[in-house]
Amino acid sequence: MNKIMISPGRYVQGAGALDDIGKHVAGLGTKALVLGGKRGLDTIQKVLETSFKEHKVSYIIEHFGGECSQPEINRIVANIRQNDVNIIVGAGGGKALDTAKAAAYTAKIPVAIVPTIAATDAPCSALSVIYTPEGVFDSYLVLPKNPDLVLVDTAVIAQAPVRLFVSGMGDALATWFEADACAKAFAGNLPGGLSTSAALCLAKLCYDILIEYGLHAKLALEQGVATEAVEKVVEANTLLSGLGFESSGLAAAHAVHNGLTVLPETHHAYHGEKVSFGTLVQLVLENRSSRELEEVLHFCKSVGLPVTLKEIGVEQITPEKIRQVAEATCAPGETIHNQPFSVSPNTVYAAILAADAIGNAYLKQK
Repeated sequence: MNKIMISPGRYVQGAGALDDIGKHVAGLGTKALVLGGKRGLDTIQKVLETSFKEHKVSYIIEHFGGECSQPEINRIVANIRQNDVNIIVGAGGGKALDTAKAAAYTAKIPVAIVPTIAATDAPCSALSVIYTPEGVFDSYLVLPKNPDLVLVDTAVIAQAPVRLFVSGMGDALATWFEADACAKAFAGNLPGGLSTSAALCLAKLCYDILIEYGLHAKLALEQGVATEAVEKVVEANTLLSGLGFESSGLAAAHAVHNGLTVLPETHHAYHGEKVSFGTLVQLVLENRSSRELEEVLHFCKSVGLPVTLKEIGVEQITPEKIRQVAEATCAPGETIHNQPFSVSPNTVYAAILAADAIGNAYLKQK
């Protein structure tokens, strides 16, 4: 199997980067459909209008329906075709961005991504996570290429709720451990190859930045400012995590996230919050050292990421619920099968309960 690494066509990051969106988009298309939720669109629309006008890009606005589901993707594609649009601009959070990517792929037009939060590694990836209209994980849509443009304005990110930024750190936290598991198993990455040394290094750099700068970045954002620590963690959450996960692969942590979505009480928890707990489950499955567990637990507690089932909404823990999560985690085709050892619902069931106990014990000690 060949080694394959993929990446966005262009990545732009910095305070005020949105001012140049027209210049970057004009090289890709002349009529844009701008898709996003109300908050995301309200955040960028004034600057976008000025920049698009300057660079002669016309556009229409479409509000995101709330879930990256097949019916929502079909609705956006119909809108694209009806209005003769030749580029889509996705703005907002992960589900809106994934919908924009999937719609662009279906309509065969370029896509520009403008995250207004740093809550997931969705912006850079050639992947859309598809849910049912009710919010239950359905499938991964692996796309033939990454977004043509990813533009991240850190001044915009600094104004978003801090919890979303912390959730992004939870998503990025899994990147190195999942990449490492896939490399040890010689498991295929998202484009269907093996990880390059560069991708593994980027995944490790992602983890190192989180541990070194994560708390400092959170504290800065609580004051509504974008410091150099914020710049570094935004890059980790968005670019490094995106490149690391898709060019190295996913493993147990994201599979546990997908399994947890079968419990309705977890639906209020953000993607990265569930991935954070999934990372702890993966470390237990791998029987990682006490030092590694301690470092992850300390980081999660310091920035406010969950390490227990209760913290992601599972107040009443029953064998039936955890068995249901374990079964879904181990479904055929799930990424947990990229671990360098065989897994089963029984071993995952045990690891979930053990991770929850470890998390609770750590919180009581501290």
